Amino acid sequence: MGNFQFLIILIFAPLLQGFIKKTKAMLQGRCGFSIFQPYYDLFRLFNKDMVISNVTSYIFKITPYVVLASSLVVTMLVPIVTVKGNFFSFGDIIAIVYILALSRFFMALAGLDAGTAFGGEGSSREMTVATLVEPMMILCLFTVAVSSGSTNISEMIISKSSLFTPSKLLAFSAFIIVTIAETGRIPVDNPDTHLELTMIHEGMLLEYSGKYLALMEYAHYIKQMFLYTLIVDLFFPLGIAQTDLILDAIISLCFYLLKVFIIGFSMALIESTRAKMRFFQLPTLLGSGFVLAFVSLLTYLMLGR
Repeated sequence: MGNFQFLIILIFAPLLQGFIKKTKAMLQGRCGFSIFQPYYDLFRLFNKDMVISNVTSYIFKITPYVVLASSLVVTMLVPIVTVKGNFFSFGDIIAIVYILALSRFFMALAGLDAGTAFGGEGSSREMTVATLVEPMMILCLFTVAVSSGSTNISEMIISKSSLFTPSKLLAFSAFIIVTIAETGRIPVDNPDTHLELTMIHEGMLLEYSGKYLALMEYAHYIKQMFLYTLIVDLFFPLGIAQTDLILDAIISLCFYLLKVFIIGFSMALIESTRAKMRFFQLPTLLGSGFVLAFVSLLTYLMLGR
């Protein structure tokens, strides 16, 4: 059971995306599409032909597989419903950060490889945001790691360190900003627009179509749910089973889905009440998040909680 719980993310990741879009539509007074629409979109894209520019190299063609593989690997390294699993011994937070960085690196290369102005613009903006987001993420994870005495996520959960301490509250606030930036959501990016002068994530995918685009979109859904899972594991681990019993796993699954979809609702609420920031204003937001993450680590080192 423990070795296959990553399938939960693979199955429910498109549903979470559909839930967020449906919630945003309802908050904005619209009907919106069905919450199952992302499944229909992926199926449609997998059955469409691909249009590939003749100036692209092998980088453009292997990137969807690298991005999807990176997303699959990180989901196998984190507990979802139970901490019992053979892969969790490799679930080190440093390894997870580097695997996510590998995915971002290949996406930026693919955006440049197509030779279009908008692809290069999206890649440039993505790497600019990454220089501010990755240090913030590492500091947030280190705060929890130091308080737990381990950099392994399953051991962080088992340690049962206090959840509502000043350092963890600050780290949680900073990690919310990290999640918004990593998933390309308002106010950092707008996932629903294709306006060339503002998009970041979509700019790198502009030349993809058919099966390749389906793989990239599916990888993005998986990454989004994985980041929500990190929030659940690190800051709200209550309900995660520490045995491999079927009944405990079912109860834990209900807790997990409830917490993840609450985070999804919160993200939809943030997007519906905030406007997208101009790109040159992003360092202010991301810099504030970095300060929160740094202060969280400093708070724990000074106060011990």
